Amino acid sequence: MSPVIAAKSRPDRKTVERSAVSPVEKRSVTIRGHRTSYSLEKPFYDDLVAISAARKMTLAALVAEVDEGRPRETNLSSALRLYVLAWAKTGPART
Repeated sequence: MSPVIAAKSRPDRKTVERSAVSPVEKRSVTIRGHRTSYSLEKPFYDDLVAISAARKMTLAALVAEVDEGRPRETNLSSALRLYVLAWAKTGPART
């Protein structure tokens, strides 16, 4: 097999990157009496569920807590991702 044919049969970088990324899923939640939604990739959502369980609170309560503490210029989805990242880096002590 020639090197040219072998090179063409490998997936390109964009194909590999797309297959490694979890699709974003939109979810709805009620916070302080009003419905809102956020969009997260499955790994972030799974970690958020695990964090809420570790903190012995509902997922909705955790989302409401993050929503309450986020700067208004930060959207809820980004604030949730940053919360999960902070938890992963520092654990429960600082989030």
